[in-house]
Order: sequence, then C-alpha cells, then structure tokens
Amino acid sequence: MAFDRVYLDWNATAPLSGVAREAMLSALELPGNASSVHAEGRAARAAIDKARRQVAALVGADPQHVIFTSGATEAANWVLTPSFKMGRSPLTIGHLYVSAIEHPAIREGGRFVREQVSEIPVLATGLVDLDALKVLLDRHDSGAGLPMVAVMLVNNETGVIQPVAEAAKLVRAAGGLLVVDAVQAVGRIAVDITELDADFLILSSHKIGGPKGVGALVIRGEVMMPSVLVRGGGQEKGHRSGTENFPGIVGFGAAAEAVNRDLDLTRERLLQRRQRLEAGMRAVAPDVIIHGEGSERVCNTTFFTLPGLKSETGQIAFDLEGVALSAGSACSSGKVGQSQVLMAMGQDPAMGALRISLGATTDDIAIDRALTAFQRIAARRKMPERAA
Repeated sequence: MAFDRVYLDWNATAPLSGVAREAMLSALELPGNASSVHAEGRAARAAIDKARRQVAALVGADPQHVIFTSGATEAANWVLTPSFKMGRSPLTIGHLYVSAIEHPAIREGGRFVREQVSEIPVLATGLVDLDALKVLLDRHDSGAGLPMVAVMLVNNETGVIQPVAEAAKLVRAAGGLLVVDAVQAVGRIAVDITELDADFLILSSHKIGGPKGVGALVIRGEVMMPSVLVRGGGQEKGHRSGTENFPGIVGFGAAAEAVNRDLDLTRERLLQRRQRLEAGMRAVAPDVIIHGEGSERVCNTTFFTLPGLKSETGQIAFDLEGVALSAGSACSSGKVGQSQVLMAMGQDPAMGALRISLGATTDDIAIDRALTAFQRIAARRKMPERAA
C-alpha cells in the first residue's frame, strides 16, 4: 500500500495508538492468567484492574461497574434482552424501543424477538423524535414488563449528538431502562453516565485507538443486570465468562486514558480541520449536501452527498486518489448500500453519501489531500440531466 495514503475513516476504526501498542507489548510479557492466585496471576489481575479504572474514568463510572466484552456488538447483545434480574429476583423487560438511526448491532434487537421491538423515528435534522418516543412510552403495555429504550449518543454516520439526557427523562417517567451506545462519543465529547442518566453505556476499544476485539458494557449500578450471555468460568464477577483478553483490555485502558487526557485539545483541533474541510468542499461544489449540519455534531465527522456521484463510485474514486473514507457505517465486509440513517431522516434512499471522519493524527496535509481529491472527483461527476 502506498506510503502517502491519507486515512480518513476513523469512525470505522482508529489506528492503534502508540500508548495502546506499548501497553499491549508490556502485557504480552506477563505470563499469568488473571484468575490465578500466584504472583504472575496477581500481576495480570492488577493490570486488568488498572484498565478498568481507566475506562471507568472515561465515562464517569465506578470501575466495578465496567464489564469487559469482546466488543460493542457483544455488549449490545448481552444488554438487549427481556431477561433481567433485580438482585436475585427475575425482572422482565416487555418491549424494546430503538431509534431508527441506531447501529445494526442495536437495531437488530439483541435477544428480543422481532415483535418486541419498535422503532423510534427521527427528525429530518438527524435527531431522535422525542415526541414520538413519549407517545410510544405512553402506549407501553406495563403488564408485559418494563420498557427498554436504546438511543445512541452520537450517530456513527452523521456525527449528530443525540438528546440522550432529555430522552432519559421520558424513560424515567415510564419506569424504564435506558441503553446508550456511546461508541462514537467517547474521545470526541465529554461523556458521563450519571449526567446522561443512562443505565448502560456500550463502548468499543478500536474506535479510540485501542485494539480491535475488546469493548465494554458500563452499568450505573448493579441492582438490575441482564441475564448472562456468555457462561463458563465466571470471570468478570460472573457477568461474562471466558479468560480475559488480557493484552486487549490493557490496550483499551491505555487508549481510554489518552483520549480522556487529550479531549479538549483534540476536539478543538479537529473542529478547526472539519470546518476547513467543509468550507473547501463548498467552495469546489456549492451544491454539496452535508447531512445533519443544522444539528450539533461531533468535531470529526462529515457525512456528505455530492449530487451526481453514487456512494460506491465515490468511495472507489477517493480510494484511487489515495484517500480512505467510507460510505456510512462499516458494519459488514465490502458492503456499500443505501444508508439506513438517511432513509430515517426522510432523504431519498437512492441518494449516495460518503463519510469523512478525522482523528487524533489527522493534520492539515491530510485535509489538503482530501480537498484535492474532492475537487478532481467533483469535476468529473455525471450530473443528472435537467428536464426541458
């Protein structure tokens, strides 16, 4: 692969950060199993406990309430279940309400059957429709069990920040549980589980410069817990069995600490570069559509449509220009299809859209390269013919 390529697909996955790499290399030198009581095992356990504190600090949680998983998808499938416990007593969740712009890992409904899942519409601005959520909760059949609501904090395609704290008020009034996918939020905005009034947060390591294959479910308290998904030796306080992904967890913790420490500086720098990118795109193609720009967005994401350019054509064209970006969510290998998010926002499903997402090491040279590629591609697009 050419050395001068530009990587602008950080929402799909962030390159492994130097601090995470070093932490993982150190972890690989430790031979012990964290479940063992000897000195080597205790050293591994101490490293995992440190990572737990680092991840907890990223979202204002109690370290004891961070449960490591194989990734955000596993965390979603674990927590999205009708079967809960309150202490030792069973607790039933009667229905799941998910916003129409959730990642597929959430939108699929986890362990709920299809009849137990309802969709919360979103507005043209890309924001979840709180009035519609209230109607759904008002109609909820409490006899079937408690309601569960899943609303992401930051949309992975548009970067629009969702009104989670406001949604939480509706959920509390209905006596329900709130699950928040914070995968695209951490490292880009300040996240606090208490301020959001969320019951559960879902996190992913590789979105913030940690390794792939590790994530976490963060819980506000341990009074109500989902039924166990992965059974076995009882690791993670009995909530998630299986020998811990020791180097992955340690790398996740190091990455979490780094993005938490550098949040303000990174956010300011990326916002300036995103603004310069979008201004440059408009200068080249005034008809470019930037989705969600009327709402508050995170600093690193631009989701745009260039009329006359199909998503798959645009993605390949940018790739040939040496710029890596995506056509929305990277949720299945090689898949470029219609954006569920755009459809939910009431846009033409045939409208192609591309996503540029910046990260900690994105510099002005990368923005210049992206704008040069954009100019070349815009110049050779095939515009639709106008009716006479």
